[in-house]
Amino acid sequence: MLKLGLDIGSTTIKCVVLDEENKIIYSTYERHYSQITEKIAEILATVRSKVKGVENAAVALSGSAGMGVAESSNIDFVQEVYATRVATNTFIPGTDVVIELGGEDAKILFLTNGLEVRMNGTCAGGTGAFIDQMATLLNVPLEDLDELAKQYEKTYTIASRCGVFAKTDIQPLLNQGARKSDIAESIFNAVVSQTVAGLAQGREIEGQVVYLGGPLTFMSELRNCFDRTLNTKGICPENSLYFVACGAALCAEKTIDFDKVIEEVKNYRGSGNFAFNPPLFKDEEDYKKFSDRHAKATVLQKELKGYKGKAYVGMDAGSTTVKGVVLNDDGELLYSKYLPSKGNPVEIIKGFLEEVYAINPEINIVSSAVTGYGEEIIKNAFDVDYGIVETIAHFTAAKYFMPDVEFIIDIGGQDIKCFKIHNGAIDNIFLNEACSSGCGSFLQTFANALGYEIADFAKLGLFAKRPVDLGSRCTVFMNSSVKQAQKDGATIEDISAGLSLSVVKNALYKVIRASSPDELGKRVVVQGGTFLNDAVLRAFEQEMGVEVVRPNIAGLMGAYGAALYSKNKSKGNGKSKLANKETLKNFVHDIKVTNCGMCSNNCRLTINSFGGGRRFIAGNRCERPITKKSQSNELNMYAVKLKMLEEYKPVEGLRGKLGMPMALNMFEMYPFWYRFFTELKFEVFHSPFSTRKIYQRGQQTIPSDTICFPAKLVHGHITWLIKQGVKFIFYPCIPYERNETPDANNHYNCPIVTSYAENIKNNVEELEDPSMKFMNPFMALTNEETITSRLVEEFGNEFGINAGEVKEAAHLAWEELLNSRNDMAKKGEETLKYMEENGKRGIVLAGRPYHVDPEINHGIPEMINSYGLAVLTEDSISHLAEVERPLIVSDQWMYHSRLYRAANYVKTRDDLDLVQLNSFGCGLDAVTTDAVNDILTKSGKIYTVLKIDEVNNLGAARIRVRSLIAALRVREQKNYQRKIQSSAYHRVQFTEDMRKNYTILCPQMSPIHFDILGPALNSCGYNIEVLENDNKSSVDVGLKYVNNDACYPSLMVVGQIMNALLSGKYDLSRTAVIMSQTGGGCRASNYIGFIRRALIKAGIPDVPVISLSAQGLESNPGFSYDIPMLKKAMMAVEYGDIFMNVVYRTRPYEAVPGSVNALHEKWKKVCIEQLSKNKVHMKEFNKNLRAIVKDFDNIPLKDIKKPRVGVVGEILVKFMPAANNHIIELLEAEGAEAVMPDLMGFLLYCMQNSTYKHELLKTPKKGAILSSTLIKILETFRKAGTKALAESKRFDAPSKISETANYAKDFVSLGNQTGEGWLLTGEMIELIHHGVGNIVCCQPFACLPNHIVGKGVIKELRAAYPEANIIAVDYDPGASEVNQLNRIKLMLSTANKNLAKEEKESKKDA
Repeated sequence: MLKLGLDIGSTTIKCVVLDEENKIIYSTYERHYSQITEKIAEILATVRSKVKGVENAAVALSGSAGMGVAESSNIDFVQEVYATRVATNTFIPGTDVVIELGGEDAKILFLTNGLEVRMNGTCAGGTGAFIDQMATLLNVPLEDLDELAKQYEKTYTIASRCGVFAKTDIQPLLNQGARKSDIAESIFNAVVSQTVAGLAQGREIEGQVVYLGGPLTFMSELRNCFDRTLNTKGICPENSLYFVACGAALCAEKTIDFDKVIEEVKNYRGSGNFAFNPPLFKDEEDYKKFSDRHAKATVLQKELKGYKGKAYVGMDAGSTTVKGVVLNDDGELLYSKYLPSKGNPVEIIKGFLEEVYAINPEINIVSSAVTGYGEEIIKNAFDVDYGIVETIAHFTAAKYFMPDVEFIIDIGGQDIKCFKIHNGAIDNIFLNEACSSGCGSFLQTFANALGYEIADFAKLGLFAKRPVDLGSRCTVFMNSSVKQAQKDGATIEDISAGLSLSVVKNALYKVIRASSPDELGKRVVVQGGTFLNDAVLRAFEQEMGVEVVRPNIAGLMGAYGAALYSKNKSKGNGKSKLANKETLKNFVHDIKVTNCGMCSNNCRLTINSFGGGRRFIAGNRCERPITKKSQSNELNMYAVKLKMLEEYKPVEGLRGKLGMPMALNMFEMYPFWYRFFTELKFEVFHSPFSTRKIYQRGQQTIPSDTICFPAKLVHGHITWLIKQGVKFIFYPCIPYERNETPDANNHYNCPIVTSYAENIKNNVEELEDPSMKFMNPFMALTNEETITSRLVEEFGNEFGINAGEVKEAAHLAWEELLNSRNDMAKKGEETLKYMEENGKRGIVLAGRPYHVDPEINHGIPEMINSYGLAVLTEDSISHLAEVERPLIVSDQWMYHSRLYRAANYVKTRDDLDLVQLNSFGCGLDAVTTDAVNDILTKSGKIYTVLKIDEVNNLGAARIRVRSLIAALRVREQKNYQRKIQSSAYHRVQFTEDMRKNYTILCPQMSPIHFDILGPALNSCGYNIEVLENDNKSSVDVGLKYVNNDACYPSLMVVGQIMNALLSGKYDLSRTAVIMSQTGGGCRASNYIGFIRRALIKAGIPDVPVISLSAQGLESNPGFSYDIPMLKKAMMAVEYGDIFMNVVYRTRPYEAVPGSVNALHEKWKKVCIEQLSKNKVHMKEFNKNLRAIVKDFDNIPLKDIKKPRVGVVGEILVKFMPAANNHIIELLEAEGAEAVMPDLMGFLLYCMQNSTYKHELLKTPKKGAILSSTLIKILETFRKAGTKALAESKRFDAPSKISETANYAKDFVSLGNQTGEGWLLTGEMIELIHHGVGNIVCCQPFACLPNHIVGKGVIKELRAAYPEANIIAVDYDPGASEVNQLNRIKLMLSTANKNLAKEEKESKKDA
């Protein structure tokens, strides 16, 4: 029998027909340009006409875009990874690893030693779509990229995490004259790096490797790059493109009726139920009015030919286009050019100048200026008079159209720049730092993908009836949203309009983070080529509710501003030195590549020579290769700090060598550990400061691709130590730092810094070698006494060193630490004094201790130095000021308390400004950046934040810093006066009077629990309303009001609350909000601060926010809990837990559809009735619990088996259906049974933690005693239900919390207490022990604790329990549901296979 398989991918459709011997007798590979259904119908019709007997073939379908079609046409669907695995095992038996790159997905399949699959989650860096974008950027056809790469001589570091970052790396290289062949090879290396670092996640790629997918099939050099990195020789089979289709064919079992299916597919029109927005224009008339209004902002055009007066030339060498203008004395336009840069701005500017001279050979150019990414190279190449930073160029141009402009927004090819203007000077600058979804290139990519020119594509959307609501997300995942909408029947017009809206939303809520138009002011100028698109302009006006000015030269504003600037500077006198006709005739452009070698950075330099002695050097971090002088480090506290660390040299010791990784908080703590171990006679040494090589060394062992770069580096440092032959590595886990700011709420370390050693222990295989000793004890640095008592325990037990010796060493180490801190403070004061005496300005480059690492800060301190500014660190001045309290945030992390103190000092001085370094993916900075911003801007300072990651391109940082300097200069000229104000925040209390008539809104978390909890609390004299809000609109509202680096749960919580408050349903003068606060070390304790900030933003700061916390972090006279209230709350939690257990266990098997939900509803009423009484009795409660279990134990069920799937993860994402995309319903719909660990377990975990805190971190004993009492009390609420479950025939009873802790402690220390901490690991193991080996670990994208106790332990769990089938799924507003569904389906296909195997074996045994 013949078999036919279809693979419907994100960009192409593949079809194969196999004969009886599994040989391919027909195959086709075609692009579908998103016309998926039409293409399938066409392919099926063709196959039928070409292959004899195919009508009786078994047919199956695979591929991410094929799910909907398969369901509607009733064709078997095979999950694509599963299909790949079947095909690989059939055609290339003995394969160990498959690496597959598709259009927008990347996968690694490990086939031996337990099947494991890695897929890209929330980012499509390094996939086929990424390579396409890069080829476009280099202006070479995709097929030539491979040949180009083979001619490389050197490579550059390019970010592959994101096509956008890669552009920001490549653009400067092109603008600086780097060779295209070198860039092509660098792009391939970036893809390899992204695939290996992002997907290997701690597992070595070894053995027989097979390469599949378009990019790896068509590009041999890309395969060579993989081979070199992995030290292997992979094979790419001849039919590699068809592997998924072959796999589908091999799994096909049933035949189809071709006519019927072709008809069905042709008419497949999706559900039609996509979310949409109102149309942009009602009718042509409406559009005409709009066009007339915008026609008013025009620059007059005059003729260049024959013009005799003074002329001014402005040029803008941008990221993707080059603009040039010539103006006359009145600012009128004589000539202009707008061209794509095609990767060579020098040639294009040369052409522009030649044209100008050809039209008017006698032209009198008085002065010229250039701006943009390519400013430096153009200025040097053509002797331009002035180079200006682009922010100032755009501001100068906007002022010409609207002298009293308040806000300027410029959306370019891949950057969004916005400036707030106050008193005629730039007051605040916003740039997209991490992502270019929502820039011009984003629309361009889509227009091209759908086969349109951008101008035509934009026009399509103007009169769309139902513009699709696509949200704002990464370009690549927008692809899946667009496909989804197309499947649901959206037209191209709807999509075009939807994308324009998405661009606007992205700019407003992600870059500017504006929650209302008032924040921008009423006088707005919009510019940049993207705004020439009327649909984008209209969407912007609609979303903001203001009418804006768009100059007709919106795309030329940078160049126009540069020309105006040069006119103002020259005052119309003199003659420009700009290259003339003769110079252009003899113009040459030679490029040479060399290494600088003048310091340890050894920068790769690109030297551009233009003849006549003019040259431009690029790639240097400092000025040394140009000036040939070494840089003075006197005014660079970063260099001073590194020098201080270098002074700790190893001293030979009797007890042998000990290595420490110079990473994360070691930059602060090394003096302590060095002294401690040297005193104990160890020879202590550390890994070197980071380099690119060190990073690459550890790449394969990184378990989480979304973690911050400083954490990723740790893997390289550990690997370096092992390769040096170190046999003893000490890397402690420190939850509490020194209590340096006693009036702060706490003194935690960040969750990653605290526990990163756990990730190392669980993911670096070399540490399992018996000869290796890796110590990572949990200990607190709160004060000398605390740390000393733990060190006595650890080194007494481990090495038998007597207590006296350890105490003495610890005492000297503590003094060493304090001395190093004092030295830093002294140096800070000396620098400030020098600045005062010499009239210099300084920048406090504020970050964390590890930002001193040159590989992390990428030479930013030196770059700032090169502008003649002193560079200080936050810890060199933080001792000079106190924090004005109370802050709106919970000040709970020690290094951040320093930031707040430093900001409070900076605001008191006019000669100091603060620039904050923020590592991409740093969750805590969602809290700190806003807080530092508050402190500075309230006192009239400009706040600048630089987002940095593994990419070392300083382009964006340079624009930021120069813009800051330029804005400060303008302020000086205008004699700007600031008023220093307190940034303290005084909260509104919930009073006794409010208790009587206020409605208290409580965000939803777990409907199955909160349905009972709400009424229970209301019976205690409060009017609490649990928000029903279980939809996605709360996410959109959350994005407006919360820092976008905040985690998904905080967006959900704040979004729900703001949605309700702004709905008009409540009397806001009688409404309060309640939110739980744990006081732990992750961001959750700051949700209260997020809510308060949102209320201020929305103009309703008087709504009280009640903190609900066991520790009593805040008190409110009108809200307190007593014993009866707590008793009811615990009963409600237990009822919810029991329902969750029995309903999820029985619903998938119910004999009568709907009977389980009906029984649940019946009992829910009974429970609510009981808990609404004034007095509740344990007897009635226990009786109900037993009866519930009994009823569900006897409900009629079908006798069938389904795979059981555990759901664990971050508490809100795990329990809240809207946050996890209704995972329970999804699993049940896909034929599985969901198992969810209970909520009471989380409360018990919080109590249990006090015991471990006392043991490991030496917190007071009374906390531990109180907690064990509370555990006993909570267990009484659980007792009857647990007993009933244990005695039932269908249900599993939950484990005791001490048992869960015992499960976890072999994998992670019980000191892991941020977020769900060790509980998450424990729950996964508990599920496995209960026979639930299939597990989905739900986590918010970049959730800090989950990097360690979720993703970080999966490798070790699989090793310990080979049958475990665990996947981690990231949830985020930008995550693609198609991608999540794909991963869950894959886990289920493995689960079904395992279940079938079990059943087969049990039949054998029977």
